[in-house]
Amino acid sequence: MKRPMLAATLLVWSATAGCADGLYWVVGDRANGKCHIVTQNPVVIGDIWFSDGPYTSRADADLARSTISACPKVDPKDEQADDEK
Repeated sequence: MKRPMLAATLLVWSATAGCADGLYWVVGDRANGKCHIVTQNPVVIGDIWFSDGPYTSRADADLARSTISACPKVDPKDEQADDEK
């Protein structure tokens, strides 16, 4: 009985992890006082003090970030630097 339950649990976990492809989250980074857009489901711990999402496109995440009061305005030069990381 344990073996089928373990197999089912692993199947559900792997399917859930696969569904996260192509999604975006907005996260608040306490270390530098900025909000970043990430492509992996963030863990809210330590310097990451909030997350919002998921969003299906980068444009949706950008729009959401601009409406979150805790996020400072984004300088286009900083945005390019984030994309290069």
